[in-house]
Amino acid sequence: MRIPIFAVAALLAVAGCRTMPLAYDPADPVVGNWGLKFDYPDMNAGHIIISRGADGAAKGLCLWRWGSPVEMDSVSIDGNRFAIEHPWGWRIEGAVNGCRLAAVAYKKDDGAVETAIEGWRNPPVCCMASTKDAKFGEPIDMLADGLDGWVAMDPNAKFGWSVREEDGATVLSNFLGLKEDGSWAGGGCNLVSKRADFFDFNLDYEVRVPKDSNSGVYLRGRYEIQVIDSYGKPVDCHNMAAYYGRVTPSVAAEKPAGEWQHVNVTLYKRHLTVVLNGVTIIDNAPIAGITGGAIDAHEDVPGPIYLQGDHSDADYRNMILRPAVN
Repeated sequence: MRIPIFAVAALLAVAGCRTMPLAYDPADPVVGNWGLKFDYPDMNAGHIIISRGADGAAKGLCLWRWGSPVEMDSVSIDGNRFAIEHPWGWRIEGAVNGCRLAAVAYKKDDGAVETAIEGWRNPPVCCMASTKDAKFGEPIDMLADGLDGWVAMDPNAKFGWSVREEDGATVLSNFLGLKEDGSWAGGGCNLVSKRADFFDFNLDYEVRVPKDSNSGVYLRGRYEIQVIDSYGKPVDCHNMAAYYGRVTPSVAAEKPAGEWQHVNVTLYKRHLTVVLNGVTIIDNAPIAGITGGAIDAHEDVPGPIYLQGDHSDADYRNMILRPAVN
């Protein structure tokens, strides 16, 4: 049943908001950077940036649960109400009340409800912040306790993770193997650190991937640093150590599949610097929003480290996290 837009507005009026984390233009309240929660049983995090072009026309960039952000087909705004045409086949209608957003996504082919959506306005990113100013505390060895320091996100998924010693180092491996046709079997589980109190930090690790493998390291469980065999390919926002789907590395610094690669990531005051194999490929990029597969869209709270394990194989070693102390 189609839910009237005035009902969405009424829900917002009841919900309100106790704090106003982002100054906004009351005459154009829909414009902003929004964290989203969809009404799905799992993978329910989303994100949308609603802005205006130089001509004043509204536009939107939306992340829907997984994959990369995509441009919206159209965005219309009428005061605090909006309607969005999503290229995946949904029409989103909603309203904004201060720092809160409520909407419903309808299937465009038959008008059926796809999901309810609730959202919140993200605070602005400080343009003066720099990862170079970060100071760090004592190192935390993320692999010191082996698998005892981690937990499967989906206990029903195939568990391919194991720990072994190799050349004097602890190696955490995900092994899913190949199908008969040579493609990756997939279907494994993602692994999340039991410690979930990480906010700003430096994370240093080595990773090794076989040919055509695909994995990822999520900072705070929300921002994926891509792990993939992209050696020899043009730079792209989906290549090794990219801020997945958000920021393209400035230069290709990958090594061939089968070799250990060194990644150093600093997350500080919603800015990101990534050094791959000694080369700075992302330099103090602002955090625009979560990436596909995030545990949630809350960007102002601590979170865990999570390793993607549902695609294909990868090995990790020497994973050291240093929390920021300023």
